[in-house]
Amino acid sequence: MDNVRDSKTKNSSRNILFGFCLKIYQLLMPFIIRTIIIYVLGMEYAGLNSLFVSVLSVLNIAELGVGTIMVFYMYKPIEEGDTNKICALMSLYKMYYRVIGLVILVIGLCLTPFLDKLVKGDVPSDINLYILYFLNLGATVLSYWLFAYKNSLFQAHQRNDVVSKATIFTDTVKYVLQIVLLFAFKNYYYYVIVLLLTQLFNNVLIAYRADKVFPNYRAIGVLSNEEKKQINSSIRDVFYAQFGLIVTLSVDSIVISAFLGLIPLSLYQNYYFIINALISFFTIFYQSLRASIGTNIIVKKPHDNYIDFKFICFIVLGSLAVCTACLLNLFQPFMELWVGKNNLLDGFCVVLFVIYFFVYEFSIMLDSYKGISGKWHTDRYRPLITALINLALNIIMVQMIGLYGILLSTIISFLFVNIPWLFRRVFIDVFDSCEKKDFLIFIFRNIISIIVGVLITYFLCRVLPKYHLIQIFFMNLFVCILVPTLVYIALNIKTMEFTRLIDLIKKFRNRGRNNI
Repeated sequence: MDNVRDSKTKNSSRNILFGFCLKIYQLLMPFIIRTIIIYVLGMEYAGLNSLFVSVLSVLNIAELGVGTIMVFYMYKPIEEGDTNKICALMSLYKMYYRVIGLVILVIGLCLTPFLDKLVKGDVPSDINLYILYFLNLGATVLSYWLFAYKNSLFQAHQRNDVVSKATIFTDTVKYVLQIVLLFAFKNYYYYVIVLLLTQLFNNVLIAYRADKVFPNYRAIGVLSNEEKKQINSSIRDVFYAQFGLIVTLSVDSIVISAFLGLIPLSLYQNYYFIINALISFFTIFYQSLRASIGTNIIVKKPHDNYIDFKFICFIVLGSLAVCTACLLNLFQPFMELWVGKNNLLDGFCVVLFVIYFFVYEFSIMLDSYKGISGKWHTDRYRPLITALINLALNIIMVQMIGLYGILLSTIISFLFVNIPWLFRRVFIDVFDSCEKKDFLIFIFRNIISIIVGVLITYFLCRVLPKYHLIQIFFMNLFVCILVPTLVYIALNIKTMEFTRLIDLIKKFRNRGRNNI
């Protein structure tokens, strides 16, 4: 049992390491390329790029649920060594992805007549919206038809590091070609074509690696009707959840483009780019622990799972303390360095972005255990209702108070609908209603420590000597990392979670020494 536990810890650690390396790479290079687009082509092109990313995210709702379910239903046969069951699951998923690609194609074609309604004002004179749309649509459809189902094997076996390595290779090809073509030809179409071709190449490469790493798994065999019925039911439940999340995250950009135009969208997305970068790192953390948590939920008692969940929340909240302080104090200096003083949003927008980030990540923290547990049916309508409320508020408030309304609508829908509903279901479905009071005290204590740390940091950053903008940025960064961390530790130093964290650090340090 200890060997199994160590193997899971090793896989989780490896996934986190490679996942973070990939994410840093995937954030740094797009940041560079977005900067090139802004300065070489113009702010409108950056807004156009953001719009199509959001439109395609909405189109991808046809997939929602399948990928998550694929991985979940592989956990048990992998633990039992049931190769035939895994092959039958792959056969089913291969068929699903073919259907998904067809559904996306049909929906995409049906939306074509409404494409010009998505942009207020003019688009760049050398751009045809329909050509860009069909390029993106075609690549999205082909990505599902080209072996997309094989990616699930790596996730279910906790080998996301293999996918990360393959993606780093294909992304390197993509970024080099995009930078060269942008400078050489200043043509947005070339940028998009490279993006689409390398996306397809990545699918093929991961499929090739899957055949090498898992030669015994082939998409053959048939599941029983009862098993198919159970899987289909789970897919429907997860679809509601993922649909709501995608609509919530994607509709903001579409509403801004439709009501305010491409330049306000580009300014908004410059700030959201940083928010999304931080969100991505937290997502890697959750995904890397997914298989371990999924197995523990099956084999452990609810109270033991609650202790694990509380420890993960302790780590996440500590990270949020630092991230929140950094966003509040570093957003504007960074944006001024990046895109110039004339392309800044005001201070109130920054505060709303910070609250948006914290509320969103708090929700995902709760949802991590809820989703991994497989208990999707009980609150399947929660994300959908949250998304609809967010969309309605978006449309109303953007016309009243512009970008403020976009951010406030998401904060309101998460804070007053999604989080309370999700909190209740997590403790009913996963932890059998145990320790709810203890968790509320735990959350209250840590949120207070975060608020105290952020306020102290904000005050210190205001009174620090004012030098050159770059010096101000790095001085504030030092304060934003140090102060919230010390405050968080001071208020948690006697807790079981802090002791467990120290023990875990010592364990990894000793293991590292033994490997030298």
